[in-house]
Amino acid sequence: MSMQKRLLIWMICIFTGLLIYIPFAGGSTGNQTVAVIEISGTIDPGTKSYVEYAFQEARRINASAVIIDFDTPGGFISSAEAIRRLMDNYDGPIYAFVSPNAISAGAFLALAADEIYMTPGSTIGAAEPRLLGLGEIDEKELSFWEAEMAGMAERRGRDPLIASAMVRRGIAIDGLVEEGVLLTLTANRAIEVGYSEGTVADRTELLQAVGMAGAELHPIESRVTDTLVSWTTSPVIGTILLMIGIGGLVLEVISAGFGAAGILSMAAFALYFGGNIAAGMAEYWVLILFVFGIALMLVEAIMPGFGVFGIAGLISTLASIILAAVSVQTGMIMLLIAVVLSAVFSVLAFRYFSQRGMLRHIILSEVETADLGYVAPLDQRNLAGMEGIAVTSLRPSGTAKIDGRRIDVVTGGDFIPSGETVVVEKVEGVRVIVRRPDLKENK
Repeated sequence: MSMQKRLLIWMICIFTGLLIYIPFAGGSTGNQTVAVIEISGTIDPGTKSYVEYAFQEARRINASAVIIDFDTPGGFISSAEAIRRLMDNYDGPIYAFVSPNAISAGAFLALAADEIYMTPGSTIGAAEPRLLGLGEIDEKELSFWEAEMAGMAERRGRDPLIASAMVRRGIAIDGLVEEGVLLTLTANRAIEVGYSEGTVADRTELLQAVGMAGAELHPIESRVTDTLVSWTTSPVIGTILLMIGIGGLVLEVISAGFGAAGILSMAAFALYFGGNIAAGMAEYWVLILFVFGIALMLVEAIMPGFGVFGIAGLISTLASIILAAVSVQTGMIMLLIAVVLSAVFSVLAFRYFSQRGMLRHIILSEVETADLGYVAPLDQRNLAGMEGIAVTSLRPSGTAKIDGRRIDVVTGGDFIPSGETVVVEKVEGVRVIVRRPDLKENK
């Protein structure tokens, strides 16, 4: 076969291969994968842990894009900030899908996405920060959060004044929100003011809207560890854990040995510190500080001194509990509530166990009554000044016969042989102090 024919055959094979490849290459959009991250409920350290894992999974499966499905009333600003940084570090496009609500910190994260799509009847906004539901935070933190919201809106080409109105009640926008009311946008309103790219019924319609029709949706489920972190870092659950830990510790101190109270206390503190450390809110040195504080208090209990070890141990323990929380303010509030509840719990538990005789080994529950053979000592103050005879040698204690009775007596330190006359100098409680008659009374 000539060289020309060989080249012709090779060219035909290459051309045929290209014809076969082109249809597959052109249809590759249908084989794309889109990762779905679901943010529902309160945004907390557990949410941050889940989202971090979810973005790792999105990279592992080589996802073409990420959809974040929002159904949240908001949550911790610190956790939202951490999630926003995770979003910024992702290379592919991120689409926010508000179904049905992205409120407060959820609105902030939705603004951090490349595009926002909302379901009919959904809402976004109302981003006024609060301190554990106890009231508004101070102006410094409010100003910071407003700037964060406005800055995120500007970054995506949206009106920053609308974002500010979601944070501050004092901002009024004609035709949109009155002064004194926080701004919350519906799906239609969000489109009108440029805070949404469209209204879609579900994730499939969202894919069509962004030109990825036929792409495979890949929901990423949260892990057990993420759920555990959410539970243990919740202010409510964290307060309960602290209450159990402190209450169990108190019961263990007032009872002998090591029992169920001590085990419960250790488990509660382990969950509290373990969850906060796993969430990245605390370092291991906080746990070391807690153990060090407990050790100092034990040293004070074993070797009582001037209270230096006890005070230092108490300060170390309380500081570690506060520093392990999501914020110092949150930690102080949780600790205060936990101390009050644990005090009530300890009193009730003490009474319960006492009534059932479960603390007999540390509490004297018997009453010394005459029915049981207990007799109170006689009042012998009337013996003062009376004379008697030493029945035994007094060295310095012994027995003397006074007023016709054998009485245990003691001298002031002198030796008095038996048979000698003695006189009662004074009576101190149950002690009858005697002397020789020829000795003057001690003044």
